[in-house]
Amino acid sequence: MRSPGGRRPTDPFKTAEAAFKKATTKPVEGPSQAPSIPGVRESVTLRIDQDVLEHFQQGGPGWQDRINAALRKAAGK
Repeated sequence: MRSPGGRRPTDPFKTAEAAFKKATTKPVEGPSQAPSIPGVRESVTLRIDQDVLEHFQQGGPGWQDRINAALRKAAGK
């Protein structure tokens, strides 16, 4: 309800409460990311030098596993 002048609400307390709630209410967060499942691999594109790629491919099939193991070791895992 407005005062006869039409500019200010008749209850400043309610107006202050509404402004306080608006300023202190946390925004709704989007859905959280699903937890990573151990052992599940993700397809990525990775640019590496040709000689490094050839080094891992010389051993034949399983070269991607060997690159993964080398990266895991470099990451300290």
